[in-house]
Order: sequence, then structure tokens, then C-alpha cells
Amino acid sequence: MKHQPETPVFVIRNRFIGFFMFILIISHISPLSAQINRENFRLPVRKTHQPVIIDGVLDDPCWQHADKAKDFFRILPIDTGQAKAQTIVMVSYDDETLYMGIICYDPTPGKRPVESLRRDFSFPKNDNFLVFMDTYNDYTNGFSFGVSAAGAQWDGIQANGGYVSLNWDCKWRSAVKNEPDRWVAEFAIPFHSIRYRKGSQTWGINFSRLDLKTNEKSSWAPVPRQFQSANLAFTGSMIFDEPLPPPGLQYSLIPYVMGKSSYNPQQSPVSNSGLGAGMDVKITPAPSMNLDLTFSPDYSQVEVDQQVTNLDRFELFFPEKRQFFLENSDLFANLGSETVRPFFSRRIGLNQPVIAGGRLSGNINDNNRIGLMNIQTVSSESWTPNIGSPMNTPTGNNHAENLPSNYSVAVWQHNVFSRSNITAFMVNRQLTGQAADTVPGSKYNRVAGLEYNLASEDSRWTGKFFYHRVFQESNNSDASSLAADIQYNTQQLALRLAQTWVGENYIAETGYVPRNGYYAVMPSAGYKFYPASEKLANHGPIIKGLIYYNTGLERTEHNLTAGYGFEWLNRSKLGFSVEDHYILLQKPFDPTNTGGDSLQTGTDYQWNNAILTWNSDPRNLFNIEISGGYGGYFNGTRLHFESSLNYRWQPYANFSLVSAWNRIQLPAPYTSTDLLLVGPKLDITFTDKLFFTTYVQYNNQIDNINVNLRIQWRFAPVSDLFIVYTGNSTPDGLVNQNRALVVKLSYWFH
Repeated sequence: MKHQPETPVFVIRNRFIGFFMFILIISHISPLSAQINRENFRLPVRKTHQPVIIDGVLDDPCWQHADKAKDFFRILPIDTGQAKAQTIVMVSYDDETLYMGIICYDPTPGKRPVESLRRDFSFPKNDNFLVFMDTYNDYTNGFSFGVSAAGAQWDGIQANGGYVSLNWDCKWRSAVKNEPDRWVAEFAIPFHSIRYRKGSQTWGINFSRLDLKTNEKSSWAPVPRQFQSANLAFTGSMIFDEPLPPPGLQYSLIPYVMGKSSYNPQQSPVSNSGLGAGMDVKITPAPSMNLDLTFSPDYSQVEVDQQVTNLDRFELFFPEKRQFFLENSDLFANLGSETVRPFFSRRIGLNQPVIAGGRLSGNINDNNRIGLMNIQTVSSESWTPNIGSPMNTPTGNNHAENLPSNYSVAVWQHNVFSRSNITAFMVNRQLTGQAADTVPGSKYNRVAGLEYNLASEDSRWTGKFFYHRVFQESNNSDASSLAADIQYNTQQLALRLAQTWVGENYIAETGYVPRNGYYAVMPSAGYKFYPASEKLANHGPIIKGLIYYNTGLERTEHNLTAGYGFEWLNRSKLGFSVEDHYILLQKPFDPTNTGGDSLQTGTDYQWNNAILTWNSDPRNLFNIEISGGYGGYFNGTRLHFESSLNYRWQPYANFSLVSAWNRIQLPAPYTSTDLLLVGPKLDITFTDKLFFTTYVQYNNQIDNINVNLRIQWRFAPVSDLFIVYTGNSTPDGLVNQNRALVVKLSYWFH
């Protein structure tokens, strides 16, 4: 029998399988390191039976005999030796609360740099202390708490080995007291505010300190400088003298009331005002499980998105900022990859109002996590959205996103090896009500998948491998996606190879999949030299590529980059790169995205360009980030310049000015234009509880001026009064297109 040649799909499939098996073997023979820190850095913790006053003065009885975590190691600018700015940490607890006492010694005279008093401050711009807790002992998930030297709080949830999401908030207390040669902090973290395994007696823990005057980042358990200090693979051990008390059934009620007045001449009626109310409920049915419920939620207080000049042929991605979607969000938001997301929560509730929703997430035992979500929306035709929505509404392949729908997500994650896991999931969007019978072929859209998330014990090997399949009423052929992404990192060497296959009909209506019908390969390699210099920290080259093929394995696009970067000990950076682009257009495209004449399908273009970037020392009161480049652009040229200017009057005010200018010159009859985006932002923190933000964005690509003013008064822990004004106007004559004023009050009952 004559041998039949393999189709492109089978060629890619076999390549992925071989690649996966090779990486699976070599990644799990790397040296062990996580256990070394757990065994060598151990902090005994004694229970206290006396009250602890959180005032920044360590005179409570529990601190007199507490064991100390001390002798911090440097992470940056070099990771050898002990830190010049040393730190001492003590920990105690009672039946309800975990306590910490911290002494941050300051050997360098001068004012301690802090950007503002805002919660969840920018890490590199503030003297700060952070703690990272692996409460599940899985080296992957946990919680982070911290303070700046000015007393601003930081809290976040950790996932994927230690990345911190600061959009998560909880109730806890802290106090900071400044002395000439040190600053002292105290924490009180209620056990019911975090999740942990029932009866646990040992947690992974690490303490991190950033002292900007000495330009040192340090930690108690040492962390190699190529990794974040939040990396849970390098935590030490915190051993409680008794098993932790089970918190029992805990619950919190977070009701809100609001009033809104809006004006939009494009709607009928032109003016609209009214009152609204809703509630969030948080229940802890088990120590490591969390149930979130929401009823008639409103998102008008959420921070406005930063606009960008859109020169892309595909939909842009904007991150989720709404509180309901954030706890244990890694279970849902980290499915797939950056460009193949089967679930994207911003598809829900921005084009239709949410009636109610629920999320159950957390650990069910030592090796298994689950995430369950169900949300019901109603038709947007019966709802007036927030005028000048504070978040950009996503667009894309979801043709039923304005119709009443039920959204369901189920995720199961099982730990394997030391820090890796296997994940299975199902995402379902189902039309409800009369819409289910009026939209043929679109009653449901479902995505199911299996993923392997790789993280070696020493964190050198990380990666992801997945297979997804879409199920819908029509177009079920070629509806799968397959990907393999592997990364290897040491102090000097960074290597990556990623491959992705997306079928023509892989249409995830509740996801973010900007393009379909392709096979992509993305290799990259970088190397860093660490010279014996008093000024230069490191320098080195990087090369990377992104190559697209159609489903017949014919090349349709590539972006090849070669660059060189320098980083100084004062944290300033300089980078230079050259790029080679090639595009064979699959659809008509206007290179300016302004509605001009489009380049036609089937035409191809090749060009080169060069880019220079510079970041100044972020410790300075005035610091800048600039980049610029020049070169070809499709059948013309492009000169562009982007900048971010920042000035702080610490700790009360921070002013920033973000701008982007693009001069695109194309031959007739295509449009040549100058695109300008300017976004001044003033952030004032009167106290650590009263904030005012004003953000103005001028974008001539969409011919719009957006103004967003927001006052926030945190009158009690995680309880706020918001006053928000949003308006959009035309630059020519400042003709108002729409505006809205919202007053919203929420309170956290526990």
C-alpha cells in the first residue's frame, strides 16, 4: 500500500507530543532547591494568650520571647552576601489572628522614599516590607501582605508559583512607626481573612525588604536574583507550636447603595437618573474554600482603563479589575495562554447587566483545587450601561454577547511532581429566555480542555501544555487548539520555545482569542553578563521571533527581533533593538485604524525598524520612561515616540503624564496621519484612607477626550464611599458626548 503523506494537522500534533515528552523528562531531573530553604530556614512560632496592641511599638509580651527571622540575604543588585539594610521579623498568633512584628533598620541618612499613601503601592517606588505565605504548602499558591515605610498597606493573592495579584483585598490591621535609624511595623492578620488547610502546623514563608537608599532588595530565605522575591519555591518554614484552629463557618456581607445621573444625547431618554442597590456575600465553608455570591453588582467605581494607540489588526486585551472575579482568579483567568484564553471574565457584565452570580473556589484536599462559577445576565436592551464606561468594553467574536445568557465555568486542578499540576476545565455560555429560540445556531458555546502546568522545584523550568476543544451547534470541525510553551531560566541564560495551533473554528465566545486558523512558533534566547563594576549591574543580548503559518503551514507573518540591554546599579535601563517584519494580509486592513483606505487581502509587506528605550532611576522624585523608533510600516514608514513622565510629592501626590505619538506616512490613496494620545493623571492621597484621582485622556485616533474623576473614602476596613464622574467630549469644540455622576457606598459586615 502506498504511504499517504501526513496532513499538516498530524505533523503539528506529532511535533507537540514529542516536544512534550522531551521536556517532561529533562525538567524533572533538575537539582532540588525548594526543600533546601524549607529545611535550613525555620522559624518557630509561639502562641500568645495576651492581647497584642497594633501600634508599631514592639512592647507587647509576645515579642519579648519570640524567635527572630534575621540575617537577610541580598537579592538585588547582587545575590551574594547579607544585606546592608538588615531586618528582623517576629511572629506570634492566638486563636483568631496571626501577628507580626518587624524592625527595618535604616543605615543610610535621608528621607525614606515613598510614592504615596495609596493601598497596593508600586513595589519599586517605595521603601517596603512584604511577607509571602505558602499556606497550602504547595509551593504555588498563597497570600502576600506588606506595608510601605509611610504605612500604606499592600495585600494580594499569589498563584503560579508566586505572582501576586493586588486586586484582592481583605480585612487586616497594621501600624508603622518611624525612628531616625529604623522603621517598625506591626501586622494583625485574621485567620478568617486567608485560606489554609485544616489542622496545618507548618507554612512556607518568606520575608522581603526593599530599601531604596541602599538600592537593596533582600529576603530572609535566599532567592536567586533572576526570580521574584515572591517566588514560593524559595520560602523557608514557619512552624506553629500547635495545630492552627479551624476558623469554622465564616461569612461577610458587603451591601452597597448608589445613585447615578447620566446624560447621553445619543440615547432616549437623553437624561437618566436613579437609585440602585446590591450585595456581595463571602462565605468560608471550609478553611481553604471560599464561596463568593453577588446580587445586582455595579462596577462604576472600578478604575478607568489606560487607553492605547491601536495599530493592531486584532482585539486588544485589558485586564480584569472587578473584585468579584479576583479571589482564586488564577483557576479561571490562567486557562490557556495570553492569546488563547478560553475564559475571559470581561466578556461578562460589561455589555449586559449581571442579575446574580456565584463562585466556589479553593483547595478540597492536599493535591486538589476546584473552581466553580455561574453567572446570569439579562439583555442589554433593557439596561442603560454606565455612561463613559470606566472600563473598555471588549469586542471580538462574541456575536451573542448582548443577549441574556448563563455563563458557567468548572475547573479541577491536581498537583503532580513537586510544583506542577494538571488542569481540566469546561466553559459554557448558554442563551436563556426567548433569545435561545431566536438566534439560530448560537444557543450554546462550550470549550473543554486539559492542561499541564510545569514548574520544576528549582523554578528553572516552567511551561504549559494544553489541548482545548470548542463545542457549538455549528462549525464543529477544526475547532481545537493545541499549545506547548517551555522556559528555562538561570542567572545568565533565559531560553523559551512556544508553539500554538488554533483551528479555524476555535471560537470561544466567553474567551479572548483574537485570531483563528494558524500555527505559531515563538523562540527566544537571552544572556546576561554581570561585570565587576561599581555602576553597571548587568548587560546582554536577546533575540526572539514570532512566526505565523496558516493551517496549510504556509508562512503568513513574522516578527524577528535582536536587541541588547544595559541595567545600572541605580536601576536605570537602556535598550536597543532592530526588528524585521513580514505580513501577508488575510483580511483588508487600514494601517492607521482611522477608517481610511485598506490594504487588500493577499498583499504582502516586509519592513525593518529600530527602537531605543530608556528608563531612569525610579527612586528619583522625577523619573521617566521613554522609547522611540523609526522604520518601515507596511507600504510606508512610521516614526513613533512613547513616554511616561512621573513626579511625586511624597507621600501625598503623584503626577504622571503618559503620551504616545505616531507619524505614519503612506503613499496615496492610503491615509497618512499623526496619531496622538496624551494622558495626564493626578493621584492625591490625603491620608491612607482618603484618595482623589483625576485622569484625562486625549486620543485623536478615536477623536475623544475622556475625563474620569474619582474620590474614595475608606471610612472602615474594605468599606468605601465613592464619588465618580466620567465624561467624553469631542476635541473640536469640547462638545459633550456623554457624562455620568455616580455616588456609591459599600460596607463590609463581618
